[in-house]
Amino acid sequence: MDRTHLLSDQDEAHPGPSCPAGSYADPNTVAKDGATAPPADMMPVVPGYESLGPYVIPPSDFGPTQPQAPSRAPERRFDIPAITEELAQEAFIKYASSKCCYSSKPAKEMVFTDLQSLNTYRYRLETFTESRTTEWDSEPYNGQVVDGFGVAPGPWSIPVPIPSLFQDCQKAVRVPHTSTVKGCHSCLNLGRSACRRCVNSGRTQCAFCGGMGRTASNRCSPCHGSGMTRKNNVYVAVIDKGSGFPVELLDRISGEKLLTDMAPMVYPVVSFPDSSVNAESESAVREHQAQFATTCRILQQRQTIELIPITRVHYVWNEKTHIYFVYGTEHKVYTKDYPVKCCCCSIL
Repeated sequence: MDRTHLLSDQDEAHPGPSCPAGSYADPNTVAKDGATAPPADMMPVVPGYESLGPYVIPPSDFGPTQPQAPSRAPERRFDIPAITEELAQEAFIKYASSKCCYSSKPAKEMVFTDLQSLNTYRYRLETFTESRTTEWDSEPYNGQVVDGFGVAPGPWSIPVPIPSLFQDCQKAVRVPHTSTVKGCHSCLNLGRSACRRCVNSGRTQCAFCGGMGRTASNRCSPCHGSGMTRKNNVYVAVIDKGSGFPVELLDRISGEKLLTDMAPMVYPVVSFPDSSVNAESESAVREHQAQFATTCRILQQRQTIELIPITRVHYVWNEKTHIYFVYGTEHKVYTKDYPVKCCCCSIL
């Protein structure tokens, strides 16, 4: 997520871990030597920035909101054969050996009766968006140039460099022509305040304004404390054929990439051989457009389709039929019906 604060042009960026371009701490937290400007409701109203706070500013018109339909690609079958019996047994033996309470005897002595290849697809839509909000911020005044003249540009007309696509990030950006100098709210412009540490003098120099009696107040924007956010929003759907395999196990499993489509706004997949994938794509694109088009600026979208190899293995051991699955390019194994389990382990 790329978050950008819209700040006064007098602010300085401080590097943050979320984005090399700079980020800001919570503006509501006052550092020991920070500024103590008046509350936001005492600051002047800047045209175009009447509503401050963590409220998303509706985006300006950035062009067409509907993607262009691509030319229909020739249909192609994406079928993969079931793995060999040798590979299926090797994976099963490795699986049994990794379990302290499982005997490897069934995996070594089983007799295969059927191996079924199950075409399972994973559809993913990523939408990289940008949103902006604005808030006041302040810093101690030490003689900086105060650019409080002229008309402040609108929140969406301020240029902000786009970071690496599809990577969460937070930034802060100054708003020109919004800087003002206000009296120190902590010491009431006296440059000093009652000392809590010194009993003899009873007073000490104001730590917030350095004895100047004033601070510079700057327009800032933390989207949810920041002024701009770019979000990587993800829609994922696994198209399963009712095989009985728990699809949640596929979250960290690699598949074979069949399609990658990236554009400022993608068009739903329409010509994939499996109609369920086409339906998921249409639903995902429609959902993201409805969710983000009115509150965010959609910068880029990417949709992918993966084929995840899953083989359902039927075997006989000790005159009983059992089933297990070999899935993913890593050839992991899942079964809820392993024939021989011992009770050698107990929870203490």
